[in-house]
Amino acid sequence: MIGLLKKHRYFRDHDLKSSYDVVIIGAGAHGLATAYYLAKRHGIKKIAVLDRSYMGAGASGRNTTIIRSNYLTPEGARFYEASVKLYESLSQDLNFNMLFSQHGHLTLAHSDRSVNTMMERAEVNRLVGVDSRVVYPDEIKDLCPQLDISDHPTFPILAALYHPPGGVIRHDAVVWGYGKEADKMGVEIHQYTDVTGINVENGKVTGVDTNRGTIHCDTVISCVAGWSTLVCDLVGVPLPLTTHILQACVTEPVKPLLDKIIVSGTLHIYISQSDRGEFVMGSEIEPYSGYSNTSTFRFIEDLAMHMIELLPMLGHAKILRQWTGYCDVSPDYSPIMGLTEVEGFIIDAGWGTYGFKASPIVGFTIADLIGTGKTPELIQPFRWARFYENDLVSERGAAAVSH
Repeated sequence: MIGLLKKHRYFRDHDLKSSYDVVIIGAGAHGLATAYYLAKRHGIKKIAVLDRSYMGAGASGRNTTIIRSNYLTPEGARFYEASVKLYESLSQDLNFNMLFSQHGHLTLAHSDRSVNTMMERAEVNRLVGVDSRVVYPDEIKDLCPQLDISDHPTFPILAALYHPPGGVIRHDAVVWGYGKEADKMGVEIHQYTDVTGINVENGKVTGVDTNRGTIHCDTVISCVAGWSTLVCDLVGVPLPLTTHILQACVTEPVKPLLDKIIVSGTLHIYISQSDRGEFVMGSEIEPYSGYSNTSTFRFIEDLAMHMIELLPMLGHAKILRQWTGYCDVSPDYSPIMGLTEVEGFIIDAGWGTYGFKASPIVGFTIADLIGTGKTPELIQPFRWARFYENDLVSERGAAAVSH
């Protein structure tokens, strides 16, 4: 029986070597995707993916799995559209069922100003080839009969941005699929390996110190989401990020009845129904910064009040569990990707609440950056230097609510 279990493991255990070509810190979806594309597209296979905990223990295992590309800026919309395209074929590429379902995403507008923002987003989306449009109460009712579109709610629904390609995917499957295929190509995944230092000589990375020994390498990539500032402090690269907690919860499972993802920026809530029948619900990041992992009653109370107004059917649903995750938020609500002033140190950070949906394209473009030595056009706007060049990419209009 033990031999059978070992045979069917998704990845193997390895002794930690003294040197690798590339060290990736963080064995979540971003880190594993980067390792996979480095090996597949560029033949770089002497790679160690290190994680202080188990594979997918961080944001990859704590998010609410929503995939979309209807962002406000052209840079953001193009980037996430490329990620959606990779997601659409990911099950085939990784030979692993991702349970990906594209059933539509509605971002609700409850005021005239919100309607104007939705119209602006729809126009930007149309110009860059993203499928989204503004819809009004009659069509909203057809798309999602469960929503209360009357004037009874405190904030009645005036319109919505409808994004048909929006969907959900099994987050654990994304982690396991990338890990499985990366392992097949020789990438080593080292769980419970804590990076305690990053070594730099003459402005260039030379290796990392871990609780299992020192590793020599020329390239280090940080893919640690909410822990980004702490890792970057080890190498002396300051990041303009704050880390906040994000809370979410699920109800008991019920028969499928909600086939759209519903988001309200005004009410700071979002909801979808999982493949297991649970209603997956969340709110906005907490306004205070920190690393608490304690869920709060206030979150459940506020969320339940708004959810029941919009979706009265939820009144009798029981909360099954709730949890928190860590989000690293940048000043312009856009990610920070690419080169730093330390040669060989690459950052992938600043994802706030929307990093999971970027996983494939992050891995693809960071791998191309390392493999070719050139920054891909898709991630050029998100370079670290933009904060010094006053060339920000303000995405708050589409990312100020979590999904």
